Amino acid sequence: MPKRDGVCLLGLVRSLCLLVSVALLGCAGSLAAQTKPENPFYARVNTFGVFGAYSADSSHFVLGYARNRKLLNIGVVYSRNLKLGSIVSWQYNVELLPVALESDPVVHSVVRQQTPTVEVFVSDFRQPSACVGSSLAYSNTLANGLTYSGTESTTCKRTWTVGEAFSPIGLQWNFRPRHRLQPVVIGHGGYMYSTQAIPVDYAGSFNFTFDLGAGLEFYRSNSRSIRADYRYHHISNHGTANTNPGIDNGVFQVTYAFGR
Repeated sequence: MPKRDGVCLLGLVRSLCLLVSVALLGCAGSLAAQTKPENPFYARVNTFGVFGAYSADSSHFVLGYARNRKLLNIGVVYSRNLKLGSIVSWQYNVELLPVALESDPVVHSVVRQQTPTVEVFVSDFRQPSACVGSSLAYSNTLANGLTYSGTESTTCKRTWTVGEAFSPIGLQWNFRPRHRLQPVVIGHGGYMYSTQAIPVDYAGSFNFTFDLGAGLEFYRSNSRSIRADYRYHHISNHGTANTNPGIDNGVFQVTYAFGR
């Protein structure tokens, strides 16, 4: 009887060990199923966001000729995912800028005439080229014998123009959508309306805009991300006003996005 009891006890222990092993394997499988992400893509169907953008200077990149112009934009963005694949996420993108500020250099000119009469002429104007301060003396004799002489000095100031902009046509491509860090290519077309003509007088207050750039988007989770991109940005009235120098800027933009 003691020997038989020992055999029974040993069999019972083996059975208990087998049951524990099966239970542990089941728990491990259940935990693995719970920790496995439901969506392997870092992408959203609908995306909302807020952004800020700034450019410290302009030059003749491609189309624009107005130099030393600055831009400061604050706005909101909406994106709709059109096609999601393992390589690229293709999205429709629209941006609204309730705050679109543009800054122009202003030439402040003071002419002090000495002959034939003593007079002072003061003027402020904006020119397509960058403002450079200077001071010089002049003397011009006309055919009638009158001589005009004096000094002319110019200094530089800056003025900011308030406006708003809307870019209803836009596309965004996110590459490697299975990864948290994704390269991005983005572009838009739209318009900008300002409270006065930009970038010079008689250039018009209604302008068309377009931009094209690239950057990186980091997904903190499947629903939230931060994007930083650098864009070529163009402003032009497309010949609808008397003067159209156009503005080319390199704009740096940061966007905080969320959605699902």
